[in-house]
Amino acid sequence: MNQESSIHCTLAEWNRRYRDLPARSAVTIGNFDGLHLGHQKILETVNRWAALKESLCKKPEQLISTVLTFYPHPAKVLRPAEAPLLLSTLSQRLAGFAHAGMNAALVLKFDEQLAKVSAEDFARTYLVDTLRARAVFVGANFRFGHKQAGEVKLLEEFGRRWDFEVQVVPPVIQDGIVVSSTAVRTAVREGRMEDASRLLGRPFALAGEIKTGTGQGRKLVVPTLNLATEQECLPKNGVYATESVIAGKQYRSATNIGIRPTFEGQRLAIESHLFDFAETLTSGAMEVRFWKRLRDEKKFSGPEALRDQVLRDISEAQAYFASLAQPK
Repeated sequence: MNQESSIHCTLAEWNRRYRDLPARSAVTIGNFDGLHLGHQKILETVNRWAALKESLCKKPEQLISTVLTFYPHPAKVLRPAEAPLLLSTLSQRLAGFAHAGMNAALVLKFDEQLAKVSAEDFARTYLVDTLRARAVFVGANFRFGHKQAGEVKLLEEFGRRWDFEVQVVPPVIQDGIVVSSTAVRTAVREGRMEDASRLLGRPFALAGEIKTGTGQGRKLVVPTLNLATEQECLPKNGVYATESVIAGKQYRSATNIGIRPTFEGQRLAIESHLFDFAETLTSGAMEVRFWKRLRDEKKFSGPEALRDQVLRDISEAQAYFASLAQPK
């Protein structure tokens, strides 16, 4: 069982695992799209608080560090035309929660029925009756319940009524900007990968499966691996210095996102040329981490002109990675 599946809980799974234990939970609530530095701060705060409370408690008390999250994203149900392009899939979020050391992630199916639950009923049903919350950690702008009628002051009132404390975790400010999923999405879609990395605390990554391409690149330009991903928010079309991960091994690479106009392409493709990699793969998992944008995608006069430019792109990407290894 992988980490992701071991922490993932439906309501039924939560009850099977924890209902009969003498345990309460330290809970944070949210969508956590992208798991940026602000999200990471909240998760770290939950874990530190739970560990401290357990160590100070005179009688043994298990505190389950828990993320209460939603799938699909509420905006997909409430305002589908305005819903954001998501930075991460549910699977990636769950893996991130596990990596952060959370004990459990209760995933609620967000539908019209859940959207109609009042703030009071939401707190009583999920925080009190289900999770037996000892503490709830949220951001200053946290809203919950039908039409987002609930806010932090109301949550604090419920805490006094039902014996849980509420802690507001302040936002993370990076380069004068409040770190948010919206800020990350904007940086990614504009191709500002170094800005996105600063907000995320790591390079933005696309994960998915290797798929078979047209074969034109391998024959006429350079060999590439094509990535199929379910992630919605993609970097701006163009060429990037990247790092590709296959079977746990990292390879420096150059990646093109675009429609391959030189070959009159119509469909979007994500193609990576891996340095020092000679295998021919047509399937398997792959992750591509985006470090720096090199140029726009453009149409060339033919395969030879494109190949010359791709070789220059590879040299530029290699020089970029070499510069990272130089002492500051």
